[in-house]
Amino acid sequence: MSAAAKPALRPEALMSPSQDSTLRFDRRTGSELFNRQPFLFAHNLNSLDLFKFDSLQILADKFSDSPRDYFIAGSSPAPGAEFYSVPNGGRKPVEALENLDRVSCRILLKRPEDHDSRYKDLLDTLFRQAVDLLGGLGRERVVRLESAILISSGSTTTPIHFDPEIGFFSQIEGEKFYHVYPPDCTSERALERFYIRGRVDIGNVDLGRLNPEKEVVFHLLPGMGFHQPQNSPHWVRTGGSRSVSYTFVFQTDVSRARDRTRAFNYCMRKLGVSPSQLGIAPMRDSAKARAIRAAVPVQFLGRVFNKAQRVLTGRKLS
Repeated sequence: MSAAAKPALRPEALMSPSQDSTLRFDRRTGSELFNRQPFLFAHNLNSLDLFKFDSLQILADKFSDSPRDYFIAGSSPAPGAEFYSVPNGGRKPVEALENLDRVSCRILLKRPEDHDSRYKDLLDTLFRQAVDLLGGLGRERVVRLESAILISSGSTTTPIHFDPEIGFFSQIEGEKFYHVYPPDCTSERALERFYIRGRVDIGNVDLGRLNPEKEVVFHLLPGMGFHQPQNSPHWVRTGGSRSVSYTFVFQTDVSRARDRTRAFNYCMRKLGVSPSQLGIAPMRDSAKARAIRAAVPVQFLGRVFNKAQRVLTGRKLS
């Protein structure tokens, strides 16, 4: 199923021409689909000097001594490959950029706002515009907000995975074919296993288990972008030439609470209890989230409950 087959999602239908606006989508579309279904929007980031290639080279050089702030990998042999099975590392961002046309690779520059204040201004502006168009976030409080720049060689593939944040993705140079699924395509069991780890990372997905009828393919060109709900499985292929993209993501206290509820449910399953699924009993979900937060750091809970399970089954603790 292609985005072009859904006229309501076409960016020209979502945006009123305005040189003053950086990001624009229809308010009704945003309020109805936000964090439930992906939808297209329009932007003018491709006109900004911040994303010209010489500007990106200067920015990339600032990342050289911050290895935690970048990720460099080759093209995946197939969209269904495990994410970290693809060779990665070995080069610094500026070196990878210099060889982008000779060595196929994907460069992720994390948190550019920490390396250049102009990207901080951009992030704040875009996020404010998005929230205004959504009609606000209600009583939810933002607990994490950051951006990233993705620069890829032509004809590269990013394997299937999901991200634990709510995102707004913008294509700036080149083209991308973005294959994305609604978040409800990811099973609760898979999400529970992911969130028990208690760290920000990508989530692995079995592409063969996803419902192909729910796949949406966005053919993104400069000036086009789309909203990616939290936990939406996706894989990406670039066109034949260099691609530059920008994304900003965020988490709220409410989305973090849902994550902790899933961690709680994971622990209960380890103890042989079948917990109620997230969303069925909101008050019970809140109690679970508070219990997890009041216990020990989430990343240790899986180990704690694995040991508890072995005790219950009479096996010796290691």
